[in-house]
Amino acid sequence: MINIQEIYFPFCLIIFIYYYNLFIKTMLSKIENKNNQLRICLLFFLILACGCASFKEEQSVYEERTLTTIYNKALNKLINKEYEDASLEFDEVERQHPYSPWAKKAIIMSSYSNFKYAEYFKAEANLKRFINLYPASEYTSYAQYLLAMCYYQQIIDVKRDQSSVFLAYDSFKLILDRYPNTDYAKEAYYKIIYLENHLAARELRVGLTYVSLKKYISALKRFKNIVNNYQTSIYVPEALHRMVEVYLALGIKEEALLNSRVLGYNFPKSKWYKFSYKLLRKNNIIYKQNR
Repeated sequence: MINIQEIYFPFCLIIFIYYYNLFIKTMLSKIENKNNQLRICLLFFLILACGCASFKEEQSVYEERTLTTIYNKALNKLINKEYEDASLEFDEVERQHPYSPWAKKAIIMSSYSNFKYAEYFKAEANLKRFINLYPASEYTSYAQYLLAMCYYQQIIDVKRDQSSVFLAYDSFKLILDRYPNTDYAKEAYYKIIYLENHLAARELRVGLTYVSLKKYISALKRFKNIVNNYQTSIYVPEALHRMVEVYLALGIKEEALLNSRVLGYNFPKSKWYKFSYKLLRKNNIIYKQNR
């Protein structure tokens, strides 16, 4: 069988040399200085050499190999923590043997390799593609978990953009809903608790900023969001106390009293309950609930 690459490369080389010579003759005819002529010749020779080397390198990258050869090489790279090279080799498994039973697993392994050397965007793209192509695969639950972990690893402090937090939160929630009996669900549960604290901390910070600006309605929305949506968060007691403060600032004593009772019922030993109690007494509000 005729190898097209064996014909294509010499043909391109002949065409290139022809136009190269034509161009050189034109350029040299316009240049009188022999030193400049020599420099130009050397420059184009280097360009030609680099081009040939690049072409040959591409040929070697796409060299056809057996499935076992590629996969074993990829695994060895992974074991040796050469994650970038490992991901490229796993990609070759899918590229050269797309209908092999190992192709699906190679996508997962490539994604894991990308994850390990912090190429999260590449890992995300591969994992999303896998989940869309193989929603019922035995590896899909792990793919969903690894996708959530990609988002999780990109979380930054509460003062900056939180898009990765929301993506991770939703992804871990999805794992709990779809794969409740897996080990990934247990891990997702603890990650969700951490993320709820992270999101609640941000809401509390924004709410306190609104209080300092005397934008009480906006502050209330933030504190209510903590109480209603992040109920496992450690910031719920403080959010309830801040609601008491805001309602008193607005002159809505009934709501202040109601929220202090909720705080006292759920967190009777919290310092925030004690703060709310003292605040209500200071404002001469009848407070019948026992501490």
